[in-house]
Amino acid sequence: MSERPVVYHIPICPFCQRLEILLALKGLIGAVEFQVIDITKPREPWLLEKTGGTTALPVLETQDGKILKESLVILSYLEELFSKPPVRRSEIYERAVERMLIVKEGPFTTAGYLFVMNQDREKRQGHAERMLELYADLNNYLRQHNPEGTFLFDEFGLAEAVFSPIFMRFWFLEYYEEFELPSDQAYERVRRWRAACLAHPAAQQVKREQIIKLYYDYALGAGNGALPPGRTRSSFVFEPDWTERPWPPREKYNHQASDRELGLIG
Repeated sequence: MSERPVVYHIPICPFCQRLEILLALKGLIGAVEFQVIDITKPREPWLLEKTGGTTALPVLETQDGKILKESLVILSYLEELFSKPPVRRSEIYERAVERMLIVKEGPFTTAGYLFVMNQDREKRQGHAERMLELYADLNNYLRQHNPEGTFLFDEFGLAEAVFSPIFMRFWFLEYYEEFELPSDQAYERVRRWRAACLAHPAAQQVKREQIIKLYYDYALGAGNGALPPGRTRSSFVFEPDWTERPWPPREKYNHQASDRELGLIG
């Protein structure tokens, strides 16, 4: 029996980070034990036994050994387990509005990851247009419910905890795809929201440089610790630390950096 819930996680994973953000907002980081899993290695038998053979993270183990999966489920569980101070909206209609925004995260995240993993330059424009459509949809939703505000409501809440890690991961779109939101009014509200989410003190678990370096393999179409052709080490390895590595090349369509170029071997 554990004295605290245990979360098995990948530190750079956005779905794990949203749990850390929630706990930071509550001032309860120490209330949950986080155990780091190395994504570049096969899952340990003891962890597979706990998860019933599934490999997706994060996974939460309760104090009495029960297992919960899926980050939004775990997020809701932690919100109810540590109910004060509340992060989700308490008023019933506002909570529904919050949930409707959170539902938009799935397609948004999928589109961004498909974009960065795309290896066909001819398809790049289509991916960019899809991202703009989804950003415009978020912009319209925020304008509908809080046109002059910064967050969805009056402060950083559950929807922001869900989206902030994704906005951070999409730094890889800026770097590897030169994707930027246009400066026109169609995106003004979502730009304001995104900037406030990125700057919030509770959401500073990762850095832009860290994401760019660790997610290089995603830019080559190799996700979840898989190795691109010709490589022997994943960009997600813990050693050498990302702070000791050079920035990866921005060009992804005509050049694939070697382990040595990435600072993964001496």
